[in-house]
Amino acid sequence: MIIASNNKGKIEEIKKILSEYEIYSLKDKNINVDVEEDEDTFLGNATKKAKEIYGIAKEGTIADDSGLCIDCLDGFPGVMTHRFLGEDATDRMRNEYLIKEVNKHEDRSAQFVCNMVYYDGERTVVGEGILNGVIARECRGENGFGFDEIFELPNGLTLAELSSKEKNEVSSRTLALKDLRNKLNN
Repeated sequence: MIIASNNKGKIEEIKKILSEYEIYSLKDKNINVDVEEDEDTFLGNATKKAKEIYGIAKEGTIADDSGLCIDCLDGFPGVMTHRFLGEDATDRMRNEYLIKEVNKHEDRSAQFVCNMVYYDGERTVVGEGILNGVIARECRGENGFGFDEIFELPNGLTLAELSSKEKNEVSSRTLALKDLRNKLNN
């Protein structure tokens, strides 16, 4: 099956969890398409990507979409996770903005949500992963990227304070992949 991505880290993670399948990247299949993520849900974006890549390759395709949803901000930034401050904003700028907004509220709870979709022209199989935590009061940690330095787990550590291996064991993508694998194998 094809992974609708060229992100090496994501592809390796998927290959590890779906080890019983032959996995190919878009690059492996000489597909140079960037599917626009313009749907209003993670599931919508993941489904759109899987179907568009399937339409080109005519092979089973897996695509995902994920993001951070903060309860006191009514799920914001959600599907706008990487775009809400504009294309030129840095991870640190987005993280400091979110901390400032969450500091106005008592409830700091948040979730990383990931939808993983498999599409083969006939069936659509959806895996979902949700990682619960809270927004930290300050940026902490040197590992990871994106919102890792502000997403605090129940153990008190941010995702950026975990090793890559530890993060990959608990990530919403890992949870979604395991859910998808179980559904594909049944």
